[in-house]
Amino acid sequence: MGGGGGGGGGGATTALGEPLLTKKGRAYRPRCPGCRVDRLNAEREGVFPLKDLFLIWLVTITCTLPIQSLFPFLYFMIRDLHIAKQTQDIGFYAGFVGASYMFGRAISSTVWGIVADKHGRKPVIVLTLVSIIIFNTLFGLSLNYWMALITRCLLGVMCGYLGPIKAYATEVCRKEYNHLALAVVSSSRGIGLIIGPAIGGYLAQPADKYPSIFSQTSIFGRFPYFLPCLCISILAVLALFACIWFPETLHKHNEDTVDNSVEAIEESLAGTDTEENGNGGCLQLFKNWPLMSAITLYCIFSLQDVAYAEVFSLWAVSDRSYGGLSFTSTDVGNVLAASGLFLFLYQMLVYPLLAKSVDHITLVRGVAILTIPLLASYPFFPSLSGFVLMLVVNLASFLKNTFSVTTITVFNILMNEAVPQDVRAAANGIAVTLMSISKAVAPAVAGIIFSWAQRRQTASFLPGDHLVFFMLNVFTVTGLVFTFRPFFVRGSAKH
Repeated sequence: MGGGGGGGGGGATTALGEPLLTKKGRAYRPRCPGCRVDRLNAEREGVFPLKDLFLIWLVTITCTLPIQSLFPFLYFMIRDLHIAKQTQDIGFYAGFVGASYMFGRAISSTVWGIVADKHGRKPVIVLTLVSIIIFNTLFGLSLNYWMALITRCLLGVMCGYLGPIKAYATEVCRKEYNHLALAVVSSSRGIGLIIGPAIGGYLAQPADKYPSIFSQTSIFGRFPYFLPCLCISILAVLALFACIWFPETLHKHNEDTVDNSVEAIEESLAGTDTEENGNGGCLQLFKNWPLMSAITLYCIFSLQDVAYAEVFSLWAVSDRSYGGLSFTSTDVGNVLAASGLFLFLYQMLVYPLLAKSVDHITLVRGVAILTIPLLASYPFFPSLSGFVLMLVVNLASFLKNTFSVTTITVFNILMNEAVPQDVRAAANGIAVTLMSISKAVAPAVAGIIFSWAQRRQTASFLPGDHLVFFMLNVFTVTGLVFTFRPFFVRGSAKH
């Protein structure tokens, strides 16, 4: 990466932090928001972009909170909506509500990326926040099952922030802070997936939990799942106001423009020359078996992870007569919050040491092998009680989430190792699309299996919830098998 070829070449690179306008000698256009941001960055050498990073963090965590916030109370919500004729059917209907968000996101994410590349990052981010305010609030006020299902699906359809916020993060900061900005996006998403279920667990059914504050005749008594949705929507309002300080970063002029599409931004971070890609580069990725085998494993373990997230909440709150733990939504929130705290410490302190001392694929195999007896032990937890039960459930939840984070992190690394830098963005795009589809399928399938298991309490083979956790282990074993040849081939692309 030197200065050679900098005299107007299409993909030449320059010194770190040099503004785009200087890089290619483009004229400054004061009416172009991208040009204004580039000039501002050129004047901010040595200035840490604290305000920009905070705004990115706030928007990302706000948009992430609704994704899994419903899981701790979903079982009770489906019960109270009276769609299930029998208790055993609750899981069946809950699965489709859990899947509706991911289904909506899977069918619209590419469209939102195109819109962001044409009309700007800020409008898409603003629309996502507005949709959270509207549809997340309406979800909490659902009068029937179909209203809950449709509002969650529409929330997923309108959730177009992820690609644009990544592009925005790399454009609003100087080059030397690009990777830090992307790290803020990733970490805030992780925090949101932890805090969201905790909010749902603590704030659902407030009239029952906090009768001295919320009466049964208040709106929170009549709509017991409105408070967690309202709190997230209020945060979305604050994030929406914060967008006032969001400058648009897309270049909006036709001549001498910078290619700042999401794909081009990610490729520039990898140090690529997009002119070298050639036509049909994306199609060639499907013939790259190291990449496709890593993506296949990524989807298998992602499907198992999301299915577990839904099954755990449904199982924990279901009655002991059906093999559950009879937990309240607050109990589930406590478990998920504690798991999230220790998971954060694991990511910061333990995983980096493991990654340095153990080969990546060996680490995945070890984690998969340990997951099998862990999941197989869950159906025996109802025989415990009191402090011992809470200790065991918290430990098991932490271990399972730790194993999931480890495998997903490893496959993100392996996918990047499988391709050269000039097609890395496209490779990640394929992975995200396929992963979203698997995450959309997982909750629905998990809900159906859970509902079926509830009816098999006296079966001679895999009675009750033994069936549920056995099926989760089927995906675990499948993933483990696919880590060996001929299914998996380690990539050796030059970077």
